[in-house]
Amino acid sequence: MGLLIRVLDLFFPPRCVFCCGFLPSGKQTLCAVCQDGLPAPEGQAVFQAGDFYSDCISPLYYDGPVQGSIHRFKFEGKQFYHRTYGPIVAACVTEHYAGRFDVLSWVPVGKKRLRERGYDQAKLLARSTAAALGVTPIATLTKAKDVAAQSSLGGKDQRKANISGAYQCLDPALVVGKRVLLIDDVVTTGATLSESARCLLMAGAEEVLCATLARTTVKEKTQVQV
Repeated sequence: MGLLIRVLDLFFPPRCVFCCGFLPSGKQTLCAVCQDGLPAPEGQAVFQAGDFYSDCISPLYYDGPVQGSIHRFKFEGKQFYHRTYGPIVAACVTEHYAGRFDVLSWVPVGKKRLRERGYDQAKLLARSTAAALGVTPIATLTKAKDVAAQSSLGGKDQRKANISGAYQCLDPALVVGKRVLLIDDVVTTGATLSESARCLLMAGAEEVLCATLARTTVKEKTQVQV
């Protein structure tokens, strides 16, 4: 197995999932610079409040190498990135949400986007996050209608109207009386998470918490929509 890894590294040298820099043989995910220097919120900036969910935590800012990495993850077929992202999100969940949730789930993509992309990036992220936490992810939502991409819209009001009624709870029995942790890749205005949380609360969930890999900064909310 060791010989195979060396041969693969020779012809397909591993790259950092964030900056794409080449990695030393045997190191498969993060370079030393990114491991210690990714843009990350500090203190209370980790939290972002929203409608219907209690809090959303994000270990990284959607900026620089993080932004490029997530774009490749979502739009360039880099599905395997989720194996690096999951433990990062899980560490943030452990620090801030330990003992605060009963069910770990995710915000699903619609059928059209799933056909185009071939995979649900939030589901992959939820799976790797759950694995790092030692829990089993559970599908609780379906996207009942395809809507315009949130990235094509501007402010929070537009996004809120666009996503209204887009989700349905798969089975209320899964969430009744439960505290649900929803996983997604990026939070911008929080409109998508809010609509997802509203749906779960209406189905009987006790509380909804959210966690994303990254969040936009205040400046980026007016310039970069995801």
